Amino acid sequence: MDWNRLISTDRLGSKNRGIKDNASLRPEFQKDYDRLVFSSPFRRLQDKTQVFPLPGSTFVHNRLTHSLEVASIGKTLGDMVSMELEKRETANTVLISEMGTIVSTACLAHDLGNPPFGHSGESAISRYFQTGNGLQYRDLVTENEWNDLQHFEGNANAFRILAHSFKGRRQGGYAMTYSTLASLVKYPFPSTAFPEKNKYGFFHSEIETFTHVANELGIPLLDEEKKVYARYPLVYLVEAADDIAYQLMDLEDAHKLRILDTKETEELFLQFFDKTYDEWFFNMKDSVYQEVIDTNERIAFLRSLTISKLIKETQAVFMNHHTEIMEGIFEGSLVKHLKGTSGKAMKAVQKISVQKIYRNPEVISIELAGYNILGTLLEEFIPAVIEPSTDYHKKLISLIPEQYHTESSSVYHKIQTVLDFVSNMTDLYAVKLYKDIKGISLV
Repeated sequence: MDWNRLISTDRLGSKNRGIKDNASLRPEFQKDYDRLVFSSPFRRLQDKTQVFPLPGSTFVHNRLTHSLEVASIGKTLGDMVSMELEKRETANTVLISEMGTIVSTACLAHDLGNPPFGHSGESAISRYFQTGNGLQYRDLVTENEWNDLQHFEGNANAFRILAHSFKGRRQGGYAMTYSTLASLVKYPFPSTAFPEKNKYGFFHSEIETFTHVANELGIPLLDEEKKVYARYPLVYLVEAADDIAYQLMDLEDAHKLRILDTKETEELFLQFFDKTYDEWFFNMKDSVYQEVIDTNERIAFLRSLTISKLIKETQAVFMNHHTEIMEGIFEGSLVKHLKGTSGKAMKAVQKISVQKIYRNPEVISIELAGYNILGTLLEEFIPAVIEPSTDYHKKLISLIPEQYHTESSSVYHKIQTVLDFVSNMTDLYAVKLYKDIKGISLV
């Protein structure tokens, strides 16, 4: 792959329109960032669960605050890589300098497709088709379409939200640049490529769109039969920013909620540093850290220094493996390639997160609620859009915003209208609609 093609200001759906933005002081990739910040799907992230139930007396992360923090880390990572590349590359240095904005924009968008109630929302949608009443539609869709439905994927849904032309909307969705869209696709293949992994980057309804983006940017097709593409290089930076943010911020949230005590949390952060190689940290810790009395601020101080270290180290991994990444043969994430104390510490954090955080009763309760609420909404709305003959079904359809409606006779596309509607809901709206339909709110 070639950076001269990979970083492109061309936009999906906007080519040859002949429309120029007179606000030339606003770079093209900044426009992508601004469109996301002012978009409805992005605003809705403020009421979508990250890990812990919302709202609560103790403020913890939601999808919006998480995305903003990932974008902050991603901006720094992108800027650091671009500066290193400018030392090596002689062409297109102006666009290479925009790398930080591209990465931070994709970071803002990386969770747009996640349904309410965290990852349990994805599981609830998938379960409806795997073992629930959704099984009745198995023979009404193609094999490829069925794979999309029984393995609903938030990553693919994020790409759809930005790239699909919903009813009444412009061609190309949000008309983002090809570079921003490609940076979002963590798994550059459809659901049928590796069905055992339950991870993929785009629905079959968006295969042509992603193929167009890949061709424009010169992203190589690695497996023509399975439609597997090489990863767009900046995806690694978006993924690293997300890995760093959620792993460390989940620890901080768990400490605030007293799931982890202060000593245990401190020790987890201190594991990232080696007295031989990280002398700067221990000098700072022995000075500034001792001045901070507030317990939460002490943990936040450790967390911030840990993030700084991981940013430097993941950037180094990217540059050390730059050739492999550009050839599309690099395997795994940047974080998984961390060595020394950081690599060991990340594994320790992951282990404790599974044992004490993700299995916490409060986390499990929100997951169970997600299963029941989303499952019920699908059971109500999907039959309605497929057979809108009864008065009850017509009333249900009237609740679905016009942008999600379709004129297609395809059962797959009709089901997608419901999945678009439900996956875009906030937690509170999903609960309210569930109560309204069940008559609970009237009791």
